[in-house]
Amino acid sequence: MALPKRRQSKARSRKRRTHYKSKPVATTPCPQCSQTKIPHRACPNCGYYRGRPVISAS
Repeated sequence: MALPKRRQSKARSRKRRTHYKSKPVATTPCPQCSQTKIPHRACPNCGYYRGRPVISAS
């Protein structure tokens, strides 16, 4: 198996990884209270998910 002749510099490794980025968190408005929430999760404001209460509102 081939081995590298020289050590790869940090800059070269980091240049290769420039496209490894985390995406911004997607948010959608809650149909119940219109607050922004993460899709497929219960609304932290009103506690509703898919039209019915799941979490008791505090």
